[in-house]
Amino acid sequence: MTQAQAPLVIGIGGGTGSGKTTVANVILARVGAERIAFLPHDAYYRDLADLPHAQRDVVNFDHPDSLETELLIRHLEGLKRGETVDIPVYDFTAHARTDRTTSIPPHPVILVEGILIFAEPGLRELFDVKIYVIHQYQTTVRPMHEEFVEPSKRFADVIIPEGGLNTVAMDMVVARLDGLLNRR
Repeated sequence: MTQAQAPLVIGIGGGTGSGKTTVANVILARVGAERIAFLPHDAYYRDLADLPHAQRDVVNFDHPDSLETELLIRHLEGLKRGETVDIPVYDFTAHARTDRTTSIPPHPVILVEGILIFAEPGLRELFDVKIYVIHQYQTTVRPMHEEFVEPSKRFADVIIPEGGLNTVAMDMVVARLDGLLNRR
């Protein structure tokens, strides 16, 4: 493709539950899916098949290291050159890539969607248009969190900052559970 024919690369970012997929689906429907190469960033989660299931379950999938962004970048560059790319198919229940891929041919528009697409400088610079979505988070997720979830913590017996990664707190909880179980 010549520079005049280079595809328009659009990124749709935002938090979980922000409405990114809804925005992407509206664009696909209104512009025409046959004119758009759609690449969801979550297809690029790293293959964890070599790890035991217990280790896979504790991986932080909201961290940039959980994604093979360098492969997504290569795929975007290939699409921009007019090449067909084969994106991975990820099995979210097994936290592993399948042996299947999805072939994506070049189109006049490339649409990328994901929570971390603007966090990576090498990826971010490939976008001609960057859309950040916050509507659903602000109208649904955040208000419900502030109204119901956050206030409910006052009923908890233990509050653990950093969740399961707080080893001191987890040691205390496990020791207490062991003590309770040993008394039975």
